[in-house]
Amino acid sequence: MSADAPTGATAIEVSVVLPCLNEADTLASCIRKAQDGLARTGVPGEVIVADNGSTDGSVEIARGLGAIVVAVPIRGYGNALMKGIEISQGRFVVMGDADDSYDFGEIPRFVAKLREGHELVQGCRLPSGGGVVHAGAMPFWHRWLGNPVLSFIARTWFSTPLHDVYCGMRAFTRELYDRLDLRCTGMEYATEMIIKASFAGARTAEIPITLHPDGRRSHPGHLRTFRDGWRTLRLFLLYSPTWLFLVPGGVLAAVGLAGYALAMPGTVVGGARLDAHTLMVSSLAVICGYQSVLFAVFTKTFAVAEGLLPSDGRFRRFASFDLERGLVGGLAALLVGLGLIAYAAYDWRSTGFGPLDYGYTMRWVIPGVTLAVIGFQTVLASFFLSVLGMRRK
Repeated sequence: MSADAPTGATAIEVSVVLPCLNEADTLASCIRKAQDGLARTGVPGEVIVADNGSTDGSVEIARGLGAIVVAVPIRGYGNALMKGIEISQGRFVVMGDADDSYDFGEIPRFVAKLREGHELVQGCRLPSGGGVVHAGAMPFWHRWLGNPVLSFIARTWFSTPLHDVYCGMRAFTRELYDRLDLRCTGMEYATEMIIKASFAGARTAEIPITLHPDGRRSHPGHLRTFRDGWRTLRLFLLYSPTWLFLVPGGVLAAVGLAGYALAMPGTVVGGARLDAHTLMVSSLAVICGYQSVLFAVFTKTFAVAEGLLPSDGRFRRFASFDLERGLVGGLAALLVGLGLIAYAAYDWRSTGFGPLDYGYTMRWVIPGVTLAVIGFQTVLASFFLSVLGMRRK
């Protein structure tokens, strides 16, 4: 990484960071608008262009206009922004795309919100948050499906108050940024910031802005609808063990237990008698559901230890779990399961190991196998959680 040295001894208050990859069509306009916006804030500022390997003269354009250029050889939207923010000197940082779709003349509004005490100020392009999207500025599916749905998921899962989590124009304090420890290197970097800011309890505000059509003509935009949409959804799932593992696991286990409640007494539903085959399918649901719940526990434990997720009251109560109690519970379930299997074997022996009434026998064998599997899983999970819970002093 290399960077141009900033000039002047005046302390910088606001840093504007522009990620750049072959943006010669629009970069000059963005830099001028950013410089004008900084001038209207009345405080010292800087414009940083984080260049991701441009070959179209973008670097020369940026330097010619007095911007600081930092070379970022490893490709990725997140990589570019991280390097640009790393060398920034301002206590406030404004970031935005260099495609001329954002009006950097809006910088004073963002800085004003930061000075009021907000730590993250997000632009909102969507009408639901008061924003305006000019004709041709956003693809139809992005405007009416992708952005609204993913923003709704973010509000529901992570309690963020924002209506447009994909908006690339935002401002934040450097102190908050340093606390967030962002790790994503691609387009999902921006949404990771919002998720972690919500976890950190950051004071967040939203400003309606106008989205203009992409000004580039020499090449299409870097965003890929399905690839980047999936990356965002994947990020949401990875940062939410509850929705990825716990909720599906709980639903599966509940369905399995309901099947047991109906099949054990041989209930007739709609003219069909639920019997041993229903028990087998119900056991599959119970076992898979229990595995999913265990993965939720493993993931949360690891993520909290690594600083990816915050600890909460429920997790701290669970963290009091100890190996011995897990072993006792697991071994108890295992022994009960083996006992049911042994009873079925004894019943078989009483017939001289001849033909069995499977409708009767399987009501012992299937629950026995299920309990044995769950008990064995619990024993292994208890040891694994103990390993995850080990801390380096």
